[in-house]
Amino acid sequence: MIDSAPVRLATFNVLHGRQAGADGRPSTAPGSATVGPLLDAVAALDADVVALQELDRFQDRSGSVDQARAIAEATGATDWRYVSALHARSRPGRIWEPDRSEPGMRVYGPPGTGHDGTAPSHGVALLTSLPVLAWRARRFTAPPVALPVAGRAGLTVIRDRPRAALAAVLQGRRGPFTAVALHLSYVPGWNVRQLLAVPGWIADLPRPHVLLGDFNLGGAIPTAALDAAGLLSRSRSATPRAAWRSAARVRTFPAHRPLVQLDHVLVAGLDLFRPAPMRAPGMPISDHRPLVVELPL
Repeated sequence: MIDSAPVRLATFNVLHGRQAGADGRPSTAPGSATVGPLLDAVAALDADVVALQELDRFQDRSGSVDQARAIAEATGATDWRYVSALHARSRPGRIWEPDRSEPGMRVYGPPGTGHDGTAPSHGVALLTSLPVLAWRARRFTAPPVALPVAGRAGLTVIRDRPRAALAAVLQGRRGPFTAVALHLSYVPGWNVRQLLAVPGWIADLPRPHVLLGDFNLGGAIPTAALDAAGLLSRSRSATPRAAWRSAARVRTFPAHRPLVQLDHVLVAGLDLFRPAPMRAPGMPISDHRPLVVELPL
């Protein structure tokens, strides 16, 4: 008998667990990224599938904690993976010191399922209480250009870092589906290029396909870009890509006063006859709000 209960999915850019200050913005004070509030915030989402971005692993700034593992243990996730976008040590002032001894990407997980190295890294994770049938990971190279980024000290010209994607084939309540955790570049155009690479990367995995993450693209731009690429695909191929729909339209950034939706849950291969139940609650950590949706999967 098929379980009719929806699957609850969440995406959250946790900003390595940095806590909010009195004004609601993430604090820059040393020690503001302790693990306790991070664990509480993710647990409060109460989701079957959680995609997390901007996670630290063994970084000084966040207490040298393996954040993905700590969250999995605290939330009771039955399976999880963390993929490193880069192995580097974070330094004040948006500086990363690369670790030349490690390759560009490693996949970490429960004991015996992934790499066991201890080099500091930064990346994305996918945690779930559903049975996992397969995992897949990929890395996106950093854009070739540097851009000015706004901060408390004004504009600073920096080069964006590599990004990562993590896919899991999950056994849903109505059958298998594929969930993908993403964190795309903030460089305009480069993030669209990364997004458009994903459908082809997972084309052989079971549908429905669900993309979850911080795309650094506002509003309807992600679905418009994917659908435009789909139209081009239909004109060139006998096996066109499925249309993409947003499961939730809600502003998520900045967390203290949301003005734009940068965090998305996109779905292909699933008929949504009614708006999906969703929420974007305020949290005591990060500069993003999480996005939580329920889908018939």
